[in-house]
Amino acid sequence: MKVEIRISEEAVKPYAVIYTNEMTAEVSRIASLIEDSADTNLITVTENERIFVLRPEDVYMIRVEQEKTIVYAKSEKYISNKRLYEFEAMLGNDFMRISKSVLVNLKHLDCVEPSIGGVMLLVLKNGCKDYISRKYLPAFKKYLGI
Repeated sequence: MKVEIRISEEAVKPYAVIYTNEMTAEVSRIASLIEDSADTNLITVTENERIFVLRPEDVYMIRVEQEKTIVYAKSEKYISNKRLYEFEAMLGNDFMRISKSVLVNLKHLDCVEPSIGGVMLLVLKNGCKDYISRKYLPAFKKYLGI
């Protein structure tokens, strides 16, 4: 199969066009593959040498601990090879950085508590907690509308 990629200033979002003289299983498979990869950003993580695939909505928090990226789900935690900035670019608006080493899924936010020194403690629905550093606090307050 021949593949051609064109860069265009007019294209706001990437899109694909497949030219074919007949609909084959290969064309159908490739179209499905393109559609599926564009709609979801699947996250691959490991636990005890087993590989798991998570959807972004299953992720509560991503934290860097001892130079490892830890992905927290509802009741489990996994290790990922990706860096925090890669997750930040991949996951979009539902996720917000609250400190240099933590990214949270705002859809799983339970409450925020004031703390000493002008920082706030963020609590997620699964019980995960972390502090929102002063650097990231203005953006978080804007998100909350306060």
